[in-house]
Amino acid sequence: MATLIPQDAAAAAATAGAPGASAPPAVRLEHLVKRFAGEVGRGGGRGTGGAAGADVVTAVDDVSIEIRDGEFFSMLGPSGSGKTTVLRLIAGFELPTEGRVFLHGTDVTTRAPFERDVNTVFQDYALFPHMTVGDNVAYGLTIRKVPKADSERRVGDALAMVRLSGYERRKPSQLSGGQRQRVALARALVNRPSLLLLDEPLGALDLKLREEMQLELKAIQRDVRITFIYVTHDQEEALTMSDRLAVFNRGQIVQVGSPAEMYERPATAFVAGFVGTSNLLRGEAARALCGQEGLFTVRPEKIRLAEPGAQVAGDEVGADGTIRNVVYLGPDTRYIVALDAGSELVVTQQNLTRTSMDALAAQGQPVRLVWKRQHALRVQE
Repeated sequence: MATLIPQDAAAAAATAGAPGASAPPAVRLEHLVKRFAGEVGRGGGRGTGGAAGADVVTAVDDVSIEIRDGEFFSMLGPSGSGKTTVLRLIAGFELPTEGRVFLHGTDVTTRAPFERDVNTVFQDYALFPHMTVGDNVAYGLTIRKVPKADSERRVGDALAMVRLSGYERRKPSQLSGGQRQRVALARALVNRPSLLLLDEPLGALDLKLREEMQLELKAIQRDVRITFIYVTHDQEEALTMSDRLAVFNRGQIVQVGSPAEMYERPATAFVAGFVGTSNLLRGEAARALCGQEGLFTVRPEKIRLAEPGAQVAGDEVGADGTIRNVVYLGPDTRYIVALDAGSELVVTQQNLTRTSMDALAAQGQPVRLVWKRQHALRVQE
């Protein structure tokens, strides 16, 4: 797999300490590989035969990337794609089979977790139930023997940052799920790490609270200016919060970019389908509608519904078909259209004036789909 580090990265890192040189990235991963022997299914990577017939699972397969200092970076992918294993390699909870991990220019590949300036927030919060909120947040400071007055001030600052001032004496059992998540975040931030790792921290929250916490996490990250590395399988989370994101599949990174780049210019069919919803045109349909061989993707919201046989402009494509199914979603309606060219496309339209009765009445009706030629993007399999 092609490296995602520029070819001159090694030279740049070597001269990072020189006068006038730019600072090294917060994280640099060089050709990371992680294999687990005799643990079938772990990491969801590629299985191979091992010694004495044991199964060997490659959970991470030649991952190289740089994460900039101070950015909110997400690792997005389905369960078992390797993203959490990469996070654990950065944290030091796992050691790589091959490759190296650099934090701010320092090789930490073999260092223990406590020797890395990194904190981790987990999905299950990992709070001590017998301790108060204040004691939970202060735990890391207590271990480091920070003076009491300094510790109390830092705990107060951390709780204020997550909007929990005055909750110091409460127990975790007296808090909501969102409040417990904030306590876990304050406990991680109070140690002032240079890097914060978040392993699906919002997964246990209900939808409304999860959406609220997405915005809060991004706001907190901007305030503290710490590099956040966020693991999720939820593409909406990644698009909402990230400065950049990497899409993982089968232990490898398949694309890295900004949320807009990933959505508007997916490199592969997998990215197009995983980051949002997309339509794929191939074979006869691609030749008929795109005028070329290959695989193309068109986002559902880029397509509009028109009357059968409606004229199209020179920069547009028109495709006739029949509305096979209609899904009314409140603000939007999703139409599944069977094309005469032999493919099936999903179309999403805002319900600006349309009611549910109007939308559902379209089922079974002939229609012409129209989209700009520029919105049909060629992608790799």
